[in-house]
Amino acid sequence: MKVVIVGGGFGGLRLARKLNNKPGFEVTLLDRFNYHQFQPLFYQVATAGLDASNISFPLRKVFHKSKNVRIRLGELKEVVHDQNLIRTSIGDMEYDVLVLATGAGTNFFGNKALEEHAFPMKSTIEALQLRHTLIQHFEDALQATTPEEMEQLLTLVVVGGGPTGVELSGALAELKRYVLPKDFPEIDFTKMKIYLLEGSPRTLAAMSEKSSADSRKYLEKLGVTVMTGTAVQDYDGETVLLKNGSVIRSKLVIWAAGIKGNLPAGIRPELIARGNRVKVDGFNKVLDTANVYAIGDIASMELPDYPNGHPQVAAVAIQQADQLAANLIRIESKSSAKHIKSFSYYDKGSMATVGRNLAVVDIPRPKLHMKGFPAWMVWMGLHLMLILGVKNRLFVFLNWLYSYFTYDQSLRLLFNNTKPPKRTAHVKAIPNRRLEEFSAN
Repeated sequence: MKVVIVGGGFGGLRLARKLNNKPGFEVTLLDRFNYHQFQPLFYQVATAGLDASNISFPLRKVFHKSKNVRIRLGELKEVVHDQNLIRTSIGDMEYDVLVLATGAGTNFFGNKALEEHAFPMKSTIEALQLRHTLIQHFEDALQATTPEEMEQLLTLVVVGGGPTGVELSGALAELKRYVLPKDFPEIDFTKMKIYLLEGSPRTLAAMSEKSSADSRKYLEKLGVTVMTGTAVQDYDGETVLLKNGSVIRSKLVIWAAGIKGNLPAGIRPELIARGNRVKVDGFNKVLDTANVYAIGDIASMELPDYPNGHPQVAAVAIQQADQLAANLIRIESKSSAKHIKSFSYYDKGSMATVGRNLAVVDIPRPKLHMKGFPAWMVWMGLHLMLILGVKNRLFVFLNWLYSYFTYDQSLRLLFNNTKPPKRTAHVKAIPNRRLEEFSAN
């Protein structure tokens, strides 16, 4: 069985590992990057808490001993399912089974101004670009000639009160409290403002009300101004216009307010669900296809408990990959093809960290809510377990240990003395250079 998997994220990589060295399978894993990115810790790369290499793992290294998994670096252009092939940036690929695990990207909801001026954080490259700009703004603040310019440079706006927005806001607040006054003693950081804007009535809306209330209390304790029920209408690079008519003057807006599926061409419009996801049946097979599957953030499996599809989190992608691998093995063996099983999501819980000793954890069965230091320890332990590679886990743990006892990070480095160009131009330029040039090491 010739299986082509598109995407080396949590779902795609997990599926390839499950099919690794299984007889009867020839697996090709296609991705734009040659490394797996640990997305839950992007915010720590962006705030100089971790180096990009700590949360990235070479895909080829995972399969050093593989006899049937091969890696190809390229971008999916189109799915031609009636011919059992895909068109990519490196040529056409034929398949017996195609698995779309392309994940999701930033959703600006059609707002071109926000797309041009706000900073997303859905890849290692974007996290590094954000870190560079953040540090450069503090350097620029030393040369500010007017109070208005200083205000804009020292005001940070995070849009989106989900786990990414909450964790990023907390990390920025800890930078302000523990690190930046030592780096820049000339700047009065009591004037620095961090805003977290959320359109719904509460932060961490997907978690329990207790977690929402605790996260807001923690953020406000750290000095973050939390504004719920607040939506952004426009941003020109210097002024944030809210839908209620008020404005915030800032030169740095970080967009964590929404995601949409990375859907390739070739998927019929009637198969596209809310959030640019593709509709799948209970076996993760794309509707009205014979051998095309989708897993993870890109898949929308509409069930009574999940009318809009499963939550777009790593646990769903991993469990779907496990189930699909088992089903493909049954199908390949033919004798047990009729025993394939439908997917059922086991929700192990959700969590988010706000800062040092501050986190929230919800466990559905048994129903349990944790907060504070115990929740923070659970959050750290789980993330260390999920990171690929013993070396990466060790480096992340040592970084966290160092930061905990010294209240400092050692990665606030600029590798050129020029101001970064506009975000869109800069992001386009990065793939043509070595990632290490933008890494702290």
